[in-house]
Amino acid sequence: MKRRLFVGFAGLLIFMPLQMVLALPLHNDTGNVFPSLAPMLKKVNPAVVNISTYSTEHHTYNPLLNDPFFRHFFDVPGDPRLRQDAPKKRQQSAGSGVIVDADKGIVMTNYHVIKGADDVEVSLIDGRAYQAKVLGVDPELDIAILSIKADGIAAVPLADSSELEVGDFVVAIGNPFGLGQTVTTGIVSALGRSGLGMQGYENFIQTDASINPGNSGGALVNFRGELVGINTAIIAPAGGNVGIGFAIPINMAKASMVQILKSGQVKRGQIGVSIQDITPDLRQAFNLQNGQTGVLITDVASASPAQQAGLKPGDIVVEIDGKPTRSTGQLRSQLGMKAINDSVKLVILREGARKAMSVKVGEPTVSAAIDGKLHPLLDGVQFANNPDGQGVVVSALMPNSIAAYSGLRPGDVVVGANRERVYDIDSFANALQRSQSAVLLHVSRNGGSLYIVIR
Repeated sequence: MKRRLFVGFAGLLIFMPLQMVLALPLHNDTGNVFPSLAPMLKKVNPAVVNISTYSTEHHTYNPLLNDPFFRHFFDVPGDPRLRQDAPKKRQQSAGSGVIVDADKGIVMTNYHVIKGADDVEVSLIDGRAYQAKVLGVDPELDIAILSIKADGIAAVPLADSSELEVGDFVVAIGNPFGLGQTVTTGIVSALGRSGLGMQGYENFIQTDASINPGNSGGALVNFRGELVGINTAIIAPAGGNVGIGFAIPINMAKASMVQILKSGQVKRGQIGVSIQDITPDLRQAFNLQNGQTGVLITDVASASPAQQAGLKPGDIVVEIDGKPTRSTGQLRSQLGMKAINDSVKLVILREGARKAMSVKVGEPTVSAAIDGKLHPLLDGVQFANNPDGQGVVVSALMPNSIAAYSGLRPGDVVVGANRERVYDIDSFANALQRSQSAVLLHVSRNGGSLYIVIR
């Protein structure tokens, strides 16, 4: 149980956690009360780094040469964008990262910060800079793990993000707008945010601590100086911070890091269920108590770990490993932290009675494709066979991908491509071969249908 204390100064009454009060210098040289985060930040700031990425792009001599019809009409051979003698331009972008292991030089950041980079450079607050090696990435969670060879560096200790509560104080540290390391403070505004269409696995910490462009990959720490999240996104209708920022919980990021450090990649399994959020109508139909939360299992795949454990359609998952489950996004994220062959302890409601059971996470049983393996224009999109029928489901979508800008959304069911019917991944792949310059998708979404063109 958290103990809290009232502290008065300058005519104000401040409500603070007791641990926070004990960690702060309460008196200045004149004896007046003067709390400060400076002692904590002196330990944490050296472990928050700036990340610069460099990539080389080919540019043509004349923009008209980029037009294939212009080249065909004037019989211009080849695509000048692929010519080795075409001018090259060095691109640079800036983001942030966090050193999480000083002995091994392990740095955690966002995948979108280093995506497509030829070179990655990590700069410390003391001015030192090092070339970084990308050890592995997790695009579905938007996490990348780097390593640097450096001595005398600091690391941020990892907290247990499951202990976070709405209202807890947090500090965001990063490199907004390329200004250099900057510190902002706020509170945890909400937990378990999902359905934002940003990553494949969403269970964000929402905070009002200012997070701006360049903060991506930076640290969200508590007032004890422990890492609780990796800053990753904002809602910015005006292009800047409006008090709604999102961070990946460190428990999820740590689970990906463990797999990357072990094998260089992240492999997620499944238990073989289709799930649905509980609506007021479903709550009434299943005779649930008013306010009952959980996730409804709508289907159980044959010979899946879920079937072997005894799960049935109509079961309602209310807990995983002792943690409440309130939404499909949260359930997917809780399972997403598990490696293949891990066991999860579920608590379900079946016909009004609670029942505990253990389920082993198994290998994926559906085909999937990610990062342009199906088609170059679908880079950053992951598809899976539709467990509820024909078509393929958009199971993950990077927010900065061409498909996302074109209007594709996670959860969309693709039932047609390039005017051909889509039944599964194989038929989808065949239909996509009809065109390399554009993709026409027939999509089912929320009971309706629409067409999306991706160029």
